[in-house]
Amino acid sequence: MTPDHRDADRCARALASLRGLSVGDALGSQFFVPAHHPALKRREPPPAPWRWTDDTEMACSVLAVLTAHGRIDQDALASSFAEHHGADRGYGPVVDRQLRLIREGGDWRELASALFNGRGSWGNGAATRIGPLGAWYAGDPVQATHQAEISAYTTHQHREAVVGTMAVAAAAALVADPTRRTGPEELLDGVLELIPRSAVQAGLRRARDMLDYADSGTVAAVLGCGRRTSAHDTVPFTLWAAARHLGDYEGAFWATVQAGGDVDTTCAIVGGIVAAGPGGAPPGAWLDGTEPLPSWAPGLAG
Repeated sequence: MTPDHRDADRCARALASLRGLSVGDALGSQFFVPAHHPALKRREPPPAPWRWTDDTEMACSVLAVLTAHGRIDQDALASSFAEHHGADRGYGPVVDRQLRLIREGGDWRELASALFNGRGSWGNGAATRIGPLGAWYAGDPVQATHQAEISAYTTHQHREAVVGTMAVAAAAALVADPTRRTGPEELLDGVLELIPRSAVQAGLRRARDMLDYADSGTVAAVLGCGRRTSAHDTVPFTLWAAARHLGDYEGAFWATVQAGGDVDTTCAIVGGIVAAGPGGAPPGAWLDGTEPLPSWAPGLAG
């Protein structure tokens, strides 16, 4: 296989993950609307079209940088985040201000490290955008975690945010590996081996112990589901949901969204992981109902 073919395979897997992420993001965000709650109870999507949020926009930048550089270039990534920052995409106030300042000439290193009295953000945003990077490094979860760590630092420098980002990337890399079929236990065990001791890791160990639970609401009550928007309140549950529904995008989506919490984020993470693997693509009607990916991302136009 030539390097060009390898690059094409990487792009195809990463794009599959990105599409799964965008559908989860766009469709999941619909269920913040009270008028759509009856559809949620019936497990029916509300009327399309569905517009994606900042999670998809930033994931597109991750993949655009990988496509251009073959790895994560932090300066290029921060610049892409700032350049393509859509103020109407639902960015949180902290990231919104950070990206505006980068556009005005600010140094992302100083801005990211200064957040929250120098502790850095422990939010779930860096983990939400990283599934396509994991799929890019399919079969090489060690490199996926390394590149994910590098990518997180551009906006999130707290240990928990960084480890959460590494965990999601590792999961996507393992699921996307074309040479093996990964089961639920193997997936979570594989991720646990690749991330350092942290609250995220502790939560993931609890998630591993709850794989025989069928009710996502019960699991979310124990693990959290993003209500506090922190990485350690988000990532363990999303990896549980993905592991329980490998190859089943619809099942993964409904289990995730019905748990509540930060549903555009959790559905984006789960969608990006599940769609990276065999049989995990979103239904065609859901892809059609989701806003196309942006034309500025090379090779990724919807």
